[in-house]
Amino acid sequence: MEANRRMAWVRTSLFSLLIALVALPPARAEGDTANPTAVFDEVWRTVRDRFYDRDLHGLDWSAIAERYRPQAAAAASGRARAAVINRMLAELHASHTAYYTPEETAYYDLADIFSRGLRHEIEGSFPGGKVAYTGIGVLTRSIDGKTFVSGVLNGLPADEAGLLIGDELIAADGTPFEPVGSFADKGGRKVTLTIRRGRDGSPQNLSVRPERIEPNAAFLRAMRASAKVIERSGARIGYVHVWSYARDDYQELLAELISTGPLKDAEALIWDLRDGWGGAVPDYLDIFNARAPTMVTTDRGGDHSVINAKWRKPAALLINAGTRSGKEVLAYGFKKYGYGPVIGTRSAGALLAARAFLLEGGGLLLLPVADVAVDGERLEGRGVTPTIEVPFDIPYAAGADPQLERAIDELVRAVGG
Repeated sequence: MEANRRMAWVRTSLFSLLIALVALPPARAEGDTANPTAVFDEVWRTVRDRFYDRDLHGLDWSAIAERYRPQAAAAASGRARAAVINRMLAELHASHTAYYTPEETAYYDLADIFSRGLRHEIEGSFPGGKVAYTGIGVLTRSIDGKTFVSGVLNGLPADEAGLLIGDELIAADGTPFEPVGSFADKGGRKVTLTIRRGRDGSPQNLSVRPERIEPNAAFLRAMRASAKVIERSGARIGYVHVWSYARDDYQELLAELISTGPLKDAEALIWDLRDGWGGAVPDYLDIFNARAPTMVTTDRGGDHSVINAKWRKPAALLINAGTRSGKEVLAYGFKKYGYGPVIGTRSAGALLAARAFLLEGGGLLLLPVADVAVDGERLEGRGVTPTIEVPFDIPYAAGADPQLERAIDELVRAVGG
């Protein structure tokens, strides 16, 4: 029993380090303070006192403050001040180093990821003790000053409305698109999105109904909805997208999907770790280690429980520049120990152990506090190189996914389809 408690503590600690966020307060406008540089100064001091490298990567941190502090003081808004802070943090050239505000979906995603360990703070900060925001379940990326869809959470409003990877998001109800602000107070109401799907195409409108999103539940729902079997050339290829790996819940769902769920009869499996959040621990790879038994229990009602589920058929892994943190540990091991082809583009190279600091005005500083090595190797700044490089140009992709298509082709050959 004591060993189990120690293991649970280790898992919780790893999740905290590899994702590294804490509970956040209710959304407040950044900079609600008489001193316009108060947040800037607190960020600067926290970096000085807590950054994992005592030498701050050789920077003269006092000189950095002198350069950026006047810009923070002159910032005309909380958003502009946050941009100054993030420019200062970028001087450190370290992952897990950023300042977040309530205008970003990540603010809510990460608050919910760590709500279990911070129950009391969450209860006092969010209505009903539930971290949630009104949104549509879409990941976005800014490219050349435009906002593009980089991921669509399966089964959520964006998916149901027909948004596709590569769509340019221009406006919502006639005003410039904002990932949080465009949907605030519009839950259940129709919102008209103006998008551009083709590079030279005219803008078009789509209707979407935003909903209250509780991030952990949404990631699990999207993961379950993503699971499918793709029929190609006589082969049955399973697919699942793990959007977050910050709790055991996601690995337990994977075990269910491959053992008793829709993927159990597939001849091969595509494990999609692109984008989303990390938090995985190394032993999640054991699901691909065939040299251990699987046990199934059945109760008097006919309900099954699978213990030590295994995937013993061909598999392929999808990664990209959005594969980060704990997911990179899995990608590293999948490649090194030969579980199958790793397809896509180099992972983020974002593997430092970090924690978060709640600051004045409702913002959050994410800061690395320890270095990380995997099998003696540092992945920070390096990432994991795929065994099969497949570029993916997101703008105006119109839903095409060359990385997924290549994975399907590889597995069709592997099963002899």
